[in-house]
Amino acid sequence: MAAALGDPVRHALESVLDAVRDRTDGDVASYIPELATVEPEQLGAALASTHGVVHEAGDVESEFTIQSVSKPFVFALAVDALGLDEVRRHVDLEPSGEPFNAISLDEASGRPRNPMINAGAIVMTSLMRGDSADEKFAVVRAGLERFAGHDLLVDEEVFSSEASTGDRNRALAYLTRSAGTLGSSAEVATTAYFRQCSLTVNARDLAIMAATLATGGVNPVTDERVISEDAARWTTAVMTSCGMYDESGDWMVRVGLPAKSGVGGGIAAVQPGQFGIGTFSPRLDARGNSVRGVATLELLSQRHGLHMLQHHGASLSPIASLSREGADGGGDTVAVLRGEILFAEAEEIMTRLGPLVGDHGCLVLDFTAVTRVAAGSRKIFSALPETVGRLDDGRARVEVRDPDGVLAGPSAG
Repeated sequence: MAAALGDPVRHALESVLDAVRDRTDGDVASYIPELATVEPEQLGAALASTHGVVHEAGDVESEFTIQSVSKPFVFALAVDALGLDEVRRHVDLEPSGEPFNAISLDEASGRPRNPMINAGAIVMTSLMRGDSADEKFAVVRAGLERFAGHDLLVDEEVFSSEASTGDRNRALAYLTRSAGTLGSSAEVATTAYFRQCSLTVNARDLAIMAATLATGGVNPVTDERVISEDAARWTTAVMTSCGMYDESGDWMVRVGLPAKSGVGGGIAAVQPGQFGIGTFSPRLDARGNSVRGVATLELLSQRHGLHMLQHHGASLSPIASLSREGADGGGDTVAVLRGEILFAEAEEIMTRLGPLVGDHGCLVLDFTAVTRVAAGSRKIFSALPETVGRLDDGRARVEVRDPDGVLAGPSAG
C-alpha cells in the first residue's frame, strides 16, 4: 500500500513557525489594560484554500480579540450595503503613512485617509444600519460571523477595558463628526466599534475570513456568498495599500500579500484566487503589528513564492491543438482551446489565430476543454461571429463551439 501524503501544507506551516518561534522581541499591547494580560508565547497559523480545505499549525485554537483585523471586513460590508461612491463620501482610500491611531483627516474634505486606520474604521462602523450602538454592532457581528462561518462571542472584559480607555478613539469620532463624515453620534459609533474590536476569533477564523475575500466574496467552507465580488476586490485593494499601516509599502515589497493586522496579535492575509492565511502571536512591534506574525508571513512568502507579483514563467498556451476537418484536410480549421482564458490567453488566441480567418473555410474555436473565461474575454469571443463577417456560403468566418456554456458562465476574474 502506498504511503499517505499526509498534510504537506501543515508541515510547511509548522516548519515556518519553528523558524520564528525564537523571536521574543516586541511587547503585548498595553494601552488596553486587558490585552496586557495575554500569554505572549502563543503562536499559530492556518491556511484556508479557496476549495474550503483548512491547514493548521501551532496554537490555532487560541482565542484572541479581532481588534483592527475586523476593519477590512466591515469596510466590505459597508461597500456592499451602500455602494462604493457613498462610502467614499465618508472615507478616502489613500495610504496615510501614519500610525493606526493618528489624527489623519483630509484637510479639504474632512474624510479619514482610509478605512484601515482607526478614524476611518470608526466611520465605517457608524455607517452600519441602525440608530443605536447595539443595532449597528448587530449588523457588524452578523456580517463577521458570515465571514468566519460561525457565531462569534464578545470578550466583555476587553470591551470594558477598551471603553474605559478609549478617549483617543472618541476624539477621532468627534473630529469626523464635526467634519460631517461620521454616520452617527460619536458615542454610538465608538461603542459599536469597541464591541466590534472585542469579538473573539482564532487563527483558523482569520484564515477562512481572508479566504472569503480570496474567492471573491464566497465563504469557501460554508459556500455562502457573504459579499459581492466587487466588494471583495475593492477591499483586497485597500488592504494592499493600507492594511499594515505605515509599514504597508515595505510589507508589499517583502511579503507581497494584501493583509490586515490587529493589536490583539492577529494578521489576516490574502492571495486572491488561491487562499487566505491567519496568524496569531501577541507580541507587537512599534507599529502595532505582530512580530512573529510578520516574520511567519514573510518567511512563508519567501520559501514558497507567495508574493502576489511573483512572475511564475511562461504559462501553458491556451491553444491545445490545430487541425483541419474533412478527409482531404481542406475543411474548416478547428482550434481546441483549454484551461482558464483570461486577458493574456485571449490576446494570444486572437493574435495567433487571426491570420487563419480567411475566405476558404471557417475557423472553429472549440471551448470544450476550457474551464473558465474572464468576463471581458467572454464578450470578445461571443461577438466574434458577427464582427469578422461571413463566408460566401453564408456561414460566419468564426464559429464558437461551447457545449458546456463556459462563455455564459461565472467570471474567472
